[in-house]
This record gives sequence, structure tokens and C-alpha cells, in this order.
Amino acid sequence: MKYLKNFHQFDLHFKKHCEEGKLPNYVVVEQRYFDLLSVPANDDHPSHDVSEGQKFVKEVYEALRSSPQWKEMLLVITYDEHGGFYDHVPTPTTGVPSPDDFVGPEPYHFKFDRLGVRVPTFFVSPWIEPGTVIHRPSGPYPTSEFEHSSIPATVKKIFNLKEFLTKRDSWAATFEGVINRKNPRVDCPVTLPEPVKMRPTEAKETAKLSDFQKELVQMAAVLNGDHKSDMYPHKLVEKMTVAEAAKYVNGAFNKFCDECQRGGIHESEIVELRKQVERPKGRSFIYKFFKCLVCHD
Repeated sequence: MKYLKNFHQFDLHFKKHCEEGKLPNYVVVEQRYFDLLSVPANDDHPSHDVSEGQKFVKEVYEALRSSPQWKEMLLVITYDEHGGFYDHVPTPTTGVPSPDDFVGPEPYHFKFDRLGVRVPTFFVSPWIEPGTVIHRPSGPYPTSEFEHSSIPATVKKIFNLKEFLTKRDSWAATFEGVINRKNPRVDCPVTLPEPVKMRPTEAKETAKLSDFQKELVQMAAVLNGDHKSDMYPHKLVEKMTVAEAAKYVNGAFNKFCDECQRGGIHESEIVELRKQVERPKGRSFIYKFFKCLVCHD
């Protein structure tokens, strides 16, 4: 509950905060993961239209670029997955610490002590020279690498936070050194080109869920208490369509918020709702208000 008020809708609040110069020091912007006719998915996952994902990047950049806070910003655009199954550079396996010493189940007993293939990350700021490329980190350890834990590691460093989250982010390289100008640039484009639509077809709201979308629904089930149902986790999602899943996730989040506010729950409490699952019947309506969330930390 402590940070519930830090979640905001992208279309309604993020752009407004940019315009008014009211963005906090650290903002995480999430995409839409369910492909609907009224609000297409913009997360770049197959089989979603890639142009929608790039349009989302354009919207975020242009909102930040037009903000009076622009000269104080570093925009980090990163991907959590790679684009294929091959990388000519071997994945690091030496000196990579397990985040929390947990070990995976049988038969592999994976120790989480290696990295995966490389993913692209872009840094956008008026404080960076055009064409800057960072190839290798310089620490904090001889085996340190730039990886996803570099984001919380960098946040800890620049905001002088007290402690790391895990052993992994204490090991990961930080990227504050990407700032390499003494004065901000004044030639950053105000707008970006319009992405070209990549597919002729529309969103398929009746499509079955991907494995990732199933996991999103299963996580949402914890918010409204459905994780206590006999249908959890697999039966809950086995016949859901994309449209039904979007409605379910949106409803679970809203129910959690409403119940907590109605009950006057203190922000430090851990809240667990209980209810029996109600499966959606028939084709669900379009959820015009299902937007991606922006988390202001």
C-alpha cells in the first residue's frame, strides 16, 4: 500500500506531469501488454505490431522533450529480452553473483549465477554527446557487467541510497558516466518521425493468451484474492481471451485499490483480499480506460 499513490495512468497523468514540470526524480514507464482494438498493445512482444511499440517510445520522448524539466533528464530505453536466439559474444559466467543465493528446482538446480544474451539499451539526454557508445564498464568489480541490475545500482548511486537490493545490483556496473557534456545540447529534436505501421491486420481480442500474458493475469489474481481459488493458477487462464484478460487485470487492480481505500488500510500494511473467482462470460467489451501505468518512485 505504501506506494500505491505513485501509480498513474500514462495518457492522463504522465504527459500532464511532463507539461507542468512536475515529474519526480525517478519514473518508470510501462507499456500495454494486451492487444485491443481501442488501445493496441505497444510492448513489442510477438505478435503485436512493432510500430505501436516505437510509437510509444516517440510519445514518451516527445513528452519529455517538451517539458521544462528536459535539461535535467536522462531517458533510459531498454529491453528485457533479446531479438533472437544467437549472440556471437558468449554470455558471462565468471564472477556473476547469485542475487539471493536461491537455487532453482530439479532437475537443473539453476543457481542464477550467469547472464543471458545481450539486449540493446539507449540513453537519451541533452547531456550526452551524439553517437556516444559505451562498450565495457570499469567496475565496481573486475567481472562487473552492464545488465538490468545496473538500473537500480545507478539509482542507488546517484540518489545516495543506504543499501543495495541484492548481491547482483551491488555487483552490476553503473552508467552515470554516460553524462559526458559540461553544457546541455540545444539541438535535440523536438519531434521524432512517425513509425510506419507494420501489419495490415487489427488486434485479435479473441486470441488465446501468450505465456507472458497468462503470468500477468496470474499476478493480478493475487490482488483480488483469486490465488486462493481452486482455478488458480492454470485453470484461471486456460480459456481466457486477450480481451477477457485485459478486463480481468484492470478489474483486479481497481478492486484492490477500492477495497484498500474503503477499509482505511494503513500504507505500511500488507493487504490480502479474498474472493471466489468469477469467470467472464462471452466476449467482453472494449476497455477504453485500460491504459499502461506509470510508476513514480
